[in-house]
Amino acid sequence: MDKKITDIKAEQILDSRGNPTLKVSVYVGDIFKSFEVPSGASTGKYEACELRDGENGKSGVLTAIKQIEEIIKPALLGINITDQKIIDETMLNLDGTQQKTKLGGNSMIGVSIACAKTAGAILGKEVYEYLKNLRDINPSKKEPYLYFNLINGGKHAKTKLAFQEYHIVPQVDKVTESVEISKAIQNKLDEILISKYGGPLVKGDEGGVALEEEDVFVPLRLIKQAVDELGYENKIKYALDVASSSFYDEGEEVYKFMSKSFSKEEMKDLYVKMCEEFPIISIEDPFEEEDFESFTTLQAIIPEVKLIGDDLTVTNINRLDRAIREKSIKGIIIKPNQIGTLTETLNTIELARKNDIDCIISHRSGETMDDFIGDLSYAFGCFGLKSGALGPKERDIKYNRLINIAK
Repeated sequence: MDKKITDIKAEQILDSRGNPTLKVSVYVGDIFKSFEVPSGASTGKYEACELRDGENGKSGVLTAIKQIEEIIKPALLGINITDQKIIDETMLNLDGTQQKTKLGGNSMIGVSIACAKTAGAILGKEVYEYLKNLRDINPSKKEPYLYFNLINGGKHAKTKLAFQEYHIVPQVDKVTESVEISKAIQNKLDEILISKYGGPLVKGDEGGVALEEEDVFVPLRLIKQAVDELGYENKIKYALDVASSSFYDEGEEVYKFMSKSFSKEEMKDLYVKMCEEFPIISIEDPFEEEDFESFTTLQAIIPEVKLIGDDLTVTNINRLDRAIREKSIKGIIIKPNQIGTLTETLNTIELARKNDIDCIISHRSGETMDDFIGDLSYAFGCFGLKSGALGPKERDIKYNRLINIAK
């Protein structure tokens, strides 16, 4: 069978926030697969550039579509669909910039992952099976821990709550059991919140409750109440995505939330206090995205807790290399659209695992009905998968894909 790329098509669709994004389809003859590109609200300044139209970036992605049709497609036609490295290197050479400002990270990741999906279809393999053949990576566990985001704050909710995500992470081996436990806790938490605050509950971008609280400890206490009432206290750990760059004042060099200003020393004390009160498994971006040193200091103080880089590392192998050298983190968030190609994504995962850094595959706040990250998390035995709260269809589809693979 001929395996050469014969066509690439791109169209504009809407993400879960109602903003325009890309759907890219790659063809080998009559066979094609597509990737729907997500988009983040809380983005690191070192992420790959998204090409968007208009001053606010929300009027369309026609510029990105044009780059695919006029630059990327002519260069890739005739290349073997299974030559993922050549496909990605061709796009990287065409772009030639650090942050994909010419072709756009959204254009490039759309094409890159659509190629991998089509290659799997051509070879009669599931996506996760095809991905496994691309790279030999040391797994963390057979099925990933699931990070369920039950309370949303920061840029994911229009409230006073500064910390962006409050997760439960069921400490069970099977994703099916993890989903069952989370559903029960989520329902119980909703009952508690309605009783305390009244209803209906407002939901944030990732399906968690947008809580009108300023105290960053309150969400953890409310979630713990739900966990304890159901008797799951021995099966649950908690995780935070602080996304601290979003409330860091560069001029004053302080973190502003809860109507106060916190120095980095005071932030360290706050995290230590949180970890004493709650069984926390990981803290993502506890400090702003340039402060590797504070990550290193805190990681040494609480070695049993994984500090996770997201804005700090942006799925970028060079940022990760620095974090490894400085012993800043024990885990990294992996978001393919942060870096722009599948090959670069796998390079980062590989370097992380060679240095005993755990990988957590993550959705974005502006999601699509694509389930690729379920395959990615399973293919390489990643430590975790973040896909928000249960309920929103664009979140559930990732968990359901993982369940189906595990079966």
